[in-house]
Amino acid sequence: MNKMPLFWRSVVCLLALFLAAFLYAPVVFMLKEAFTAQGNISLAYFGILFRNSMMIASIGNSLLLGCVVTLICLALSLPIAWFATRYRFRGQWLINALIMVPMVLPPFVGAIGMKQFLSRFGTLNLVLMKLGVVSAPVDWLGSGFWGVVVLEVLHLFPIIYLNMSASLANIDPSLEEAAWNLGSRRFPFIRKILLPLAMPGIFAGAAIVFIWSVTDLGTPLILEYRGVVAYQIYVMINDIHSNPMGYALVVLLLVWIGLIYYTSKQFFNSRQAYMANKAVRLAQRPAPAAWYKTVMFAYCAVIGVFAIMPHCMVILTSVAGRWFMTVLPEQFTLQYYQTVLTHPLSVISVRNSIFLSSVSTTLDIAVGVLAAFIIARMKFRGRALLDFSVMLPLAMPGLILAFGYVGMFAGTWLDPRGNPFPLLVIAYAVRRLPFMVRSVDAGLRQIDPSMEEASLNLGASPLRTLWKVTLPLVSTNVIAGGLLVFTFAVLEVSDSLILAMKENYYPVTKAIYALVSRIADGMPVGSALGVFAMLLLAGGMFITGKILGRKMGELFRM
Repeated sequence: MNKMPLFWRSVVCLLALFLAAFLYAPVVFMLKEAFTAQGNISLAYFGILFRNSMMIASIGNSLLLGCVVTLICLALSLPIAWFATRYRFRGQWLINALIMVPMVLPPFVGAIGMKQFLSRFGTLNLVLMKLGVVSAPVDWLGSGFWGVVVLEVLHLFPIIYLNMSASLANIDPSLEEAAWNLGSRRFPFIRKILLPLAMPGIFAGAAIVFIWSVTDLGTPLILEYRGVVAYQIYVMINDIHSNPMGYALVVLLLVWIGLIYYTSKQFFNSRQAYMANKAVRLAQRPAPAAWYKTVMFAYCAVIGVFAIMPHCMVILTSVAGRWFMTVLPEQFTLQYYQTVLTHPLSVISVRNSIFLSSVSTTLDIAVGVLAAFIIARMKFRGRALLDFSVMLPLAMPGLILAFGYVGMFAGTWLDPRGNPFPLLVIAYAVRRLPFMVRSVDAGLRQIDPSMEEASLNLGASPLRTLWKVTLPLVSTNVIAGGLLVFTFAVLEVSDSLILAMKENYYPVTKAIYALVSRIADGMPVGSALGVFAMLLLAGGMFITGKILGRKMGELFRM
C-alpha cells in the first residue's frame, strides 16, 4: 500500500482540518494576541510580565516545581524499572500493581485527603506528637509548594516507570553480552551502553512529567498554592479580553514545551536501541539474589504505602462522621455517599461527565482508528507531520488549550460562557486522541498487512476492508484505548475547571472543586464523589493494562 488511494487522501485532509481548527488555531490565536499591542507587533506584554515581581516569582516556582517533581520521579522509578526488567522472579505482577496504584487517583482529588493528613492538627502531626517526635504541630504544607510536589510525585512517577520499563525491556541482551565479553564492568556498562540506549524513553517520560507538573491546575487550587503560572493563568480567565497578560504567560509555557520537544527530537530520536524479540529477552533474564529481591520488594512496599496514602485519606474523609483532633475518625457514616447520589450538583455533574466522555470517546475512536491506520499502513509525504500532530496533544496541557478556546471562540456559538458542551467534547477528544492512536497502532503493528491487501485485491473498498478485516483484528486495542480515553475524560481537570462556567454544565471535577468549597460538609461530600471517580479510573486502568501490558508505556510517549 505504497500509493495512497483517493479515499485515504480525503481522510487525511479531514484529519488535518480537525487538528488545524481545534489544536493549531487556538495556539496561533494566542501567539497573535501575545505579540500584538494596539494593532502592532510588540513585545510590550512580555516586558510588563518580566517587570512584575509576582509573575517572576510564579515563573520561578513553576520551573522549580517541574524540576523537583521530575528529578524525584526519576530517582524513584529507575531502581524499580531496572529490577522489573532485568530480572525474572515471582511476584512481578505485585510490583506492577503497586506502581500503577497512584494513577487511579488524580492529584486534584488526592489533595482533598492529603489536606486532612498534612494539616496542622491532621493525622501525621497527631501521630508524631503522640510518639513524642514533635512537641508542637508542624506546618507541613507551609506555602503549599511541598504539598504540591508530594502529590504530583506520587501521581506521576508511574509514567516515568512505564517509559523506563518499555525502553529497558526492549534492549537486545546481545549488546550486554558483547560488553561483558569485552571486559566491561557493571557501572561503565550502565553508564555508557544501557542508559544511552534507554534514554529516548526515559526522556520522553520525564518530559511528560515536567510538562504535567508545571501546568497542573487542580492541585494548587485545592492546596491554595497561588504562586505558580497555572494558577495565575486561571485567575486571568475572567478578564481575558481586557488583560492580555494571560496570553503572554501561555506563550511562555508554549516556549518551554517547544524546547522540551525539540530537545527530544534533536538529541534522542537518532539513538535507536537494538530490540530483541520477547522470547529472547525473557529467556536471558536471570533470577535476582535473595537479598536483592527482598530489598527491592521492601522498597516497592514503602513507595506503595506512600502512594496509597492519598487514596486512603480520601476514603476516610468520605466516611468520617466526626473527625477533629484525632488520628482517625471518631465516627463513621455513609451519609455523604447518599448526599452524592441525591445532591443536585453531583447528580448533574455525573450525568454531564458520562455524556461528554461518551461523545468524546466515540469521536476519538473514529478519528484515532483512521489516524493510526494511516500512520501504520500508508507511505506518503507528510506522514511524519501527521504522526507529530496527533501526538502533540500529549504535550499540550489542557490549561493552554482551554485558555485558547475561551479567547478564540468568545462571542461565537461555541462561546463556553453559554453552552460549553461542544468545546468540552472537543477538548476532551483532542487531549486524549494520542492514547487511542497509540493503542490502535500497537495492535496494527502485530497484524500482517497481507490480509488487508488480499481484501483490497478481491474488490473490497478501503472502508469495507477497514470495517470487516482490520477493526476485528485490533478490537481489543480499540477497547483498551476507548476505556482509557473515557476514564481520563471523566477526570479531566484543567479543561473542566476553565470551560465549565455555569453550574448546570459542571462535569465531575468541577463539581468536586465546587463541593469542596462548601464550609459545612464540602470536604467529605467532595471526597465521596472523588471515590466514585477513583473506582471508575481504577477499572479502566486495570482492563487497559491487562490488554496492552508493557505496551501501555507507549501511550505516554510523545
